[in-house]
Amino acid sequence: MKNNRQKSPMYRLMPQMAGHPSKYLVHGAAVAAIYVTLTLMFQPISYGPIQFRISEALCILPYFTPAAVPGLFIGCLTANLLGTAAALDVIFGSLATLIGAAGSYALRGNRYLVSLPPILSNTIMIPWVLRYAYGAEDMIWFMMITVGIGEILAVGILGQLLLTALDKYRVVIFGGKTGDLKC
Repeated sequence: MKNNRQKSPMYRLMPQMAGHPSKYLVHGAAVAAIYVTLTLMFQPISYGPIQFRISEALCILPYFTPAAVPGLFIGCLTANLLGTAAALDVIFGSLATLIGAAGSYALRGNRYLVSLPPILSNTIMIPWVLRYAYGAEDMIWFMMITVGIGEILAVGILGQLLLTALDKYRVVIFGGKTGDLKC
């Protein structure tokens, strides 16, 4: 029975936690809950053309666990549903986070590159969301600069600080062995 379970697609998507689907779900749910909490706590700066989502610092978590990818997506989706987001923002803003998180997981072998996909996906996609969901009249390139600055601060700086802090406790928090991932 165990061999058949380990061949299923779900287990291939979570190699670090194979045999522990509950651990995968708990990590994903915790990431989603923290993302929602941080976004709503700092709601005035989390939405709009000039935004600084502190919760975006969590986009480095796929470096540690694949469970962060769906966790970030569900967290962003939920935060956008509970916040002041328009329908297009809920859909495409959450997709931008999913693309960034999947990209971070793909680049998990390099602690410095792991921040790049969320910065790029949000910098490129969110200005279009702001234009069509909210009717923002700013130039797209201007919104790309403002969103990009917010992402660089949140993911590139806060995210890297978070990564450095969590890396010391990766075995305790995320399981696995020290040095599982090359930096």
